[in-house]
Amino acid sequence: MDILLTHGYFIAEDAHEQQIMKPYPTLGLLYISSHLKAKGFAVEVFDSTFHTLADFATYLQQTRPSLVGMYCNLMTKQNILTMLKLCQEMNAQVIIGGPEPPHYAAEYLQAGAAVVVLGEGEVTLEELIPRLVKRQPLQEVLGIVFRDQDGQIKQTPSRPQIADLSMQPWPDREAIDFQRYLDTWKTHHGLSSASLITARGCPYTCTWCSHTVFGESHRRRSPQDVANEVAWLHERYQPDQLWYADDVFTINKRWFLQYAAELKARSLRLPFECISRADRLDEAIITALADMGCYRLWIGAESGSQRILDKMQRKTTVEEVQLKTKLLQAKGIQVGMFIMLGYDGEEVSDIVATADHLKKSNPDIFLTTVAYPIKGTKYYQSVEDKIAAHLAWEGRTDRDLTVQGRYSRRFYDHATRWLVSEVNLNRLRQADSGDYLRQAKLFLNAKRGRLGMWWTRHEREGDQASGRGWSTKERAGLGW
Repeated sequence: MDILLTHGYFIAEDAHEQQIMKPYPTLGLLYISSHLKAKGFAVEVFDSTFHTLADFATYLQQTRPSLVGMYCNLMTKQNILTMLKLCQEMNAQVIIGGPEPPHYAAEYLQAGAAVVVLGEGEVTLEELIPRLVKRQPLQEVLGIVFRDQDGQIKQTPSRPQIADLSMQPWPDREAIDFQRYLDTWKTHHGLSSASLITARGCPYTCTWCSHTVFGESHRRRSPQDVANEVAWLHERYQPDQLWYADDVFTINKRWFLQYAAELKARSLRLPFECISRADRLDEAIITALADMGCYRLWIGAESGSQRILDKMQRKTTVEEVQLKTKLLQAKGIQVGMFIMLGYDGEEVSDIVATADHLKKSNPDIFLTTVAYPIKGTKYYQSVEDKIAAHLAWEGRTDRDLTVQGRYSRRFYDHATRWLVSEVNLNRLRQADSGDYLRQAKLFLNAKRGRLGMWWTRHEREGDQASGRGWSTKERAGLGW
C-alpha cells in the first residue's frame, strides 16, 4: 500500500446524522483514489461513514500504513483530530486536505499532520507520495504547507488547477461499499440515491461562501463524459435517483441544454435534485429540468431583504427568486430554499422581510441557519475584528465563532422559531388546511418566538446571556 485515504464522517458518532440518514460518499477523496490508481499507486480507502473511530484504530493496527491522506471539512474536524493522534501512534505520516485545513495549516501541523494540501489534491498527492516515502525535500511540490528541516512552516506557490476535468477518471466508487449507501437510503427513505458532480468551482462572489478547494473558477466536464458516468451508474447500481452536487447546476445554459439533449438521446431519465441560482434559470432551462426528471431544485435565497442580499454580494433580487420559484413549481418541480439569518448588520425589519418573502414565494421546503464566519471567506475578513472564540481551537469549529455586537444566539433561536412557525402557519392557511390543531400549535409558537425576540432584543453577542429559546426537539417537531 502506497497510501491509505480516509475522511472523518462517521454516522455512528453523530446523533444528528443518525436522524437524517442521507449519506453520500466523499467524492473528492474517491476522485483522488481513482487518479492515483491510474498513475500506478497502490491505494486503499477506509470509508469511515458506516464505521466507528474504534474501527479506524483497529484498521490502522492491522494494516500499519506508512502514509495516510485525510479529507477534512468543518463538520468532521473533531473526528479528524482524533484520527491524527491514532496515526501518530502508528508512526504514519499524514497528508491532510479539504476546505478546512488550509486556513489553519499551522494548527493542523501542530496537531500531527506532515503536510497540508491547498486546493485540489490529485496531482499534489501524485508528486508528494514518492517524496515523502523517500524523505526527499518538499519545496518543489506546489500547493502545500509543511515544516522544513529547521521546523519552520513553509508554504509553496499555488498549484494550477486541472484544466480538462473530462480527462480525469470518475470517482473510485468500487473502492468502497457503495451499495451500502444505496441500501441505507432505500431503508430510511424508500428510494436509493447516488451523487455526482459535473463541474468544479463557482465564480460568484457570495461573501460567506468558501472557495478554498476549487477557487472562484468554473471548469466543466463535457456533457458526453457526464452522461457516460450516469449511464454507468444506472447500469452498475440502478439508483432510484441522482443528486447533482454542483454549486450551480444550471450555471451555463449552453452546456446544460447540451447535457439534457445527451441524456435524452440515450433515453436516460433518472429523477434528481440539484442546486442552482434564480438568475441562472429561464423558461428553456426549467422546461429542460422537468423533462430530465428534476423533482426538486434548491435555491440559496438566503434573505428576503434586498439590503442584506446586496451586503452578501448575492447579485440577485428577491423578486427574481419569487418569480423563478413559481415557474419551477408550475412545471411540477419542488423548490427548496436555504435561508440565512444573522448576517452582519441584520435588523428585525430584515427578518420580517424574509418571512414575507417566504410567504410570497411559498417554497415546498426551506431550511434555516444562523450565519457564522468561515475563515478564508470575505465575510470572515469583514468581521474579523469582531470575531470572538470562547473555546480553544482544538475544541471548536468555525460554527462556534461569534460576531460581537450582533443579536445574541438566544435572540436568533427565538427568531427562527417565529420565522418557521409564521411561514408554515401561513402555508396551512393558504392551503385551507383542516388541521386546526397544528395551526394552533404554529400560532402559539409564532407568538412565543415574537415575544422572545422582543424580550432578547437588547442582548448582543459578547454578553453573557445563556440558554436557548427553542430546543432542537421542539424545532424538529413543529418547525419544518
